[in-house]
Amino acid sequence: MSTLLEKYQKSIRPQLSKELGLKNLLAVPKASKVVINIGLSRAVADKQWIEIARSILERISGQKPVETKARKSISNFKIREGMVIGSKVTLRGKRMYDFLEKLTNSAMPRLRDFFGLDTRKGFDGRGNYIIGFKEHIVFPEIGMDDVDKVHGLEVAINTTAKNNQQALALLRALGFPFKQDKKK
Repeated sequence: MSTLLEKYQKSIRPQLSKELGLKNLLAVPKASKVVINIGLSRAVADKQWIEIARSILERISGQKPVETKARKSISNFKIREGMVIGSKVTLRGKRMYDFLEKLTNSAMPRLRDFFGLDTRKGFDGRGNYIIGFKEHIVFPEIGMDDVDKVHGLEVAINTTAKNNQQALALLRALGFPFKQDKKK
């Protein structure tokens, strides 16, 4: 079992229950899934990007990615219906907790000029949090000698929290480094 999952079940869940004033342990928010996404706008000109993105996502997540295709044609962007415009992986269960642990303990400390995640940005109002990375090389599975082209990716963390405050408390308890809000 993942160490973060064990930590959540044994110490984080009871602590959050007291902090949020929830009597039932099943009402305590938890992470339900993590979606890692790479947009492939450059794939319109260079088809090699599709294979590069697929191999990167596979190494980062340990799972085979799914290609996302355009639903309709957009002439201004030179996109045709059915064209591959992205690649994504959905993680649940043990793999999700392993990824979250890797994200907080090894990937975020490797970010350049990182002073913590912003609490005002990234939340969607329903308890989900989205992190954008400008470079995929912050993940330990990607070596500098393997990199031909640097691109960004997005990590969406879906939770069972009812609002942003519950999600923030959950993510802080899981070890996400948020900036401290300046009090006026």
